Amino acid sequence: MWSLRRAMGPEPSRGCCLLRWLGMKVCRRSTLVFALLWFGSWVFLNGLVFVHRTILSDYCTDDKSKKILQRVCEEYREGTLTGDLCEDLCVSGQVEYRRCLYYENGKKVIEARWRGTPVVLKSKLENFSSYESLGLLEYQDPAEELSPLDVVFYATLEIRNSLGLDISGNASLPPLWGQRLREHGQAYSRAELASLWSLLQQEEYTFLRVLQDLSRHLAKVLGSCGHFYAVEYLSAGHAWDQNIFSLEEVSAGPRTARDMVHRIALSFLDMAWRFDNDFLHRLHLCDIKPENFAIRKDLTVVAIDVDMAFFEPKMRDILEQNCTNDDDCNFFDCISKCNMKTNKCSSKRRNSNLQVICEKIFRPWFSPTLLGAKAGLPHQVDLQRAVQECVDTAGGEDEVQDRAVQKRLLDLLTGLLHQGTSSEHWGEGGEDREGIHPHTALNF
Repeated sequence: MWSLRRAMGPEPSRGCCLLRWLGMKVCRRSTLVFALLWFGSWVFLNGLVFVHRTILSDYCTDDKSKKILQRVCEEYREGTLTGDLCEDLCVSGQVEYRRCLYYENGKKVIEARWRGTPVVLKSKLENFSSYESLGLLEYQDPAEELSPLDVVFYATLEIRNSLGLDISGNASLPPLWGQRLREHGQAYSRAELASLWSLLQQEEYTFLRVLQDLSRHLAKVLGSCGHFYAVEYLSAGHAWDQNIFSLEEVSAGPRTARDMVHRIALSFLDMAWRFDNDFLHRLHLCDIKPENFAIRKDLTVVAIDVDMAFFEPKMRDILEQNCTNDDDCNFFDCISKCNMKTNKCSSKRRNSNLQVICEKIFRPWFSPTLLGAKAGLPHQVDLQRAVQECVDTAGGEDEVQDRAVQKRLLDLLTGLLHQGTSSEHWGEGGEDREGIHPHTALNF
């Protein structure tokens, strides 16, 4: 018996060890599964918070857009802000809300109709209180009034600072606040001054308002209410559309789609030429894409988003940064070159507006894929070669070659246009260039 027990004794001990081993293994697996579930839940919840903060909070909704406009009207009734659009927006109801077009980081873009005319309402920040107040209003006695000359002076300084222009010398202000700014004998209310100051803090508003009388290639500012301003509603471009623009929206007469594309391309050339030559300083476009341009009924190309447009002095300041290679000197579509000896980017832009337009607009337009059977025609082949030459030409470094390429594109497009509509006369770039001279209105 004893020998039998001794023979059987170790078995229960081995069984206990086996159970303990299995228990520890199960426990470890449970701990691991729990840890993975906890980590997965943490990632999921943080993902939801991120989506809510970055996407859902910036999502365009009619309800949120209408509430923003309601706050504008409440502040108008309180006398906090004003503008030539306010009465129609807040009292007579002649501004009809249509839809939200864009909302990101506070920037609000709304489609509306003003007295039956389609317009776009814009503001860089959602709330009027988010803009810096005019310092003079904080220290000024409410009973005192700023003279019109003071208003002109401070507005001029803000404009020139925003556009990056030299502030030395005599200052004068182009039409900016309608008839009120031109009537020097009339005092300005605190609401007018606060509203004007909120608008001048928005670079795009300042840019469009100052230049709209100097260039047909920029969107027109039609009015404002507080920090919101209205610009003309135009048919904007789309990257997914092979013609970039919805040509059916501007189609007039017997023109074919290719005929309209050629006319629009000529207008792009005219815009590039005028932005290089029409102003006291060259105007650089650093974000060239279909969505940032639109066309009018007469097929004139218009820059509708100029947040990334800079005159030469400001462009040089932006480009002149520290660098270790050429990639460090790329500012969106405006590129420079790194000086490896000084580790500084050159302040001179290497490429040009035309070069980027050729790359992002013309090359997709005139590719053999879209032209189909017409791609092999002599003029079309020459145009494709000229577009590629334009893409390969560093227009900022070789201005002579840049002008030669532009002239060649102009001749080819004009020839193709005459082939399609020989009965119509189309001048260079769609308009007479005789008598062109640099505008001096920006020398203020």
